Amino acid sequence: MDASPRTPLTIAVVVPKYGLVGGGERFASEITERLARNENFNIHVFANRWVVGSERITFHKVPIIRFPRFLRPLSFAWFASRMVRRGNFDLVHAHEWILNGDIFSVHSVPHAGWIREVRKKSPSLFDRSRIAVERRTLMNGRASRFFPVSSIAMEAFRREYPTLPGLWQVLAPGVDLARFSAPDRAACRAEIRERHGIGAADILLLFVGMNFAVKGLDTIIAALAKARAARPGANIRLLVVGRGDEGSYRRMAQSLGIAEAVTFAGTRGDGLERYYRAADIFIMLSQFDTFGMVVLEAMAAGLPVILSPNVGAKDLVEEGLNGFILPEPRDEHAAADRIGQLSDVPRRASMGTAAERTAAMHDWERLAGMIEQVYRRMNAYGLNETGKGEAV
Repeated sequence: MDASPRTPLTIAVVVPKYGLVGGGERFASEITERLARNENFNIHVFANRWVVGSERITFHKVPIIRFPRFLRPLSFAWFASRMVRRGNFDLVHAHEWILNGDIFSVHSVPHAGWIREVRKKSPSLFDRSRIAVERRTLMNGRASRFFPVSSIAMEAFRREYPTLPGLWQVLAPGVDLARFSAPDRAACRAEIRERHGIGAADILLLFVGMNFAVKGLDTIIAALAKARAARPGANIRLLVVGRGDEGSYRRMAQSLGIAEAVTFAGTRGDGLERYYRAADIFIMLSQFDTFGMVVLEAMAAGLPVILSPNVGAKDLVEEGLNGFILPEPRDEHAAADRIGQLSDVPRRASMGTAAERTAAMHDWERLAGMIEQVYRRMNAYGLNETGKGEAV
């Protein structure tokens, strides 16, 4: 990022939880921490909860009325908007729907569509309040810039809102390249595989997720059974990292005759990068994922990926070059076929190298530099009356 002397810009960053668990929370903190190192920015974070990172960031507590529950999104949006209006900020960058802002990083799909199409239920009072805040934000957003994290998110907003305000552009999350590409692959393979009883020559599929049902673990296990039957000479295994209803999936694997081929490792936190480096293929067949940061982490570790078409990170996949996108989320036959194709060692190595090159284009430092340019252009030019602005 350009460190030449300039008049510092004072930026308000709004996010309910800063530096805590969650894709949007992590996006906000990774970018903000890097921008805070730049003396050309004065960063203020408005959050309800936070983990202090840079000493150059000023934190402000945003109240949330937690009961009744429907007041949570309404109260955060109202208090946050009121607090930033009182400050003399050059720009307001929100990672949550608030009533007014200059830049919105959009980490979700329209809430009404999520309830209707994914959860398949009637909206509760809490849901209605979230929808109301979202709609009000968009109504006020004629002069704002919106950065959905994937084309899936962008398309969902276009379907829900025929006339979108402001300027919209997909801007995918980043990845810590050093963390996921640096650990010695041979050492990780030896350590992790020995820990879980996986052979050095076994072809190891890796799944990482906290919601087994939504992430398509049942389809993955069914595909594994088919891939093993088609290639009995290749000992294809699955390592599951995350938390969920292990019992039901163990029973499923047992009923398919592959109980010994599926290993559950639990949650792994800070050591996750070693699991990526120990594997051969990454697979995630989610029913829906706005992005899926684990996909980018796996690619940074040099793994070809197999994804459902409902994973936002599919934007990074070039079919057959660095991974595969299935035609349908629950297509176990297609998944088994792609696993079989990646059983070929030279092809797997080539696609893994291509995946790592793709991830290198999405490191957090590069993304922070792009956000810096957005800040400067917005401050200098803003958007004109038709909502046209400078591209990233």
